[in-house]
Amino acid sequence: MSAESVIYYLKRPPANDPVDEAEWLFSALGQFTGSELRELLYIAQEPEFFETMRAVFALPEHSRSVLQDFLADADPRPVNAVIEADGSCVLRRGAPKLPEKPRLKIVE
Repeated sequence: MSAESVIYYLKRPPANDPVDEAEWLFSALGQFTGSELRELLYIAQEPEFFETMRAVFALPEHSRSVLQDFLADADPRPVNAVIEADGSCVLRRGAPKLPEKPRLKIVE
């Protein structure tokens, strides 16, 4: 991943209109509660947070929707991820299925 930052403007300013960073920041701050801002700051400090978010938003709409629904579920069981042979990532809730111990055969 590159270190580029991408900012999306839903209403783009005219190309000749300089963007006032402080005005933009105060506008954004007015959209969140203090608790939400502290949580965002805390979470954003996690390693590779921005790369992960970019990857989530790069997913096709249907895949992103399914993932968001899965993660929004209030199920308290742990989430396990498995990469299948075809490269797909499968998420499951609950304890991971551990491989069975091989049975020992006594040979005389």
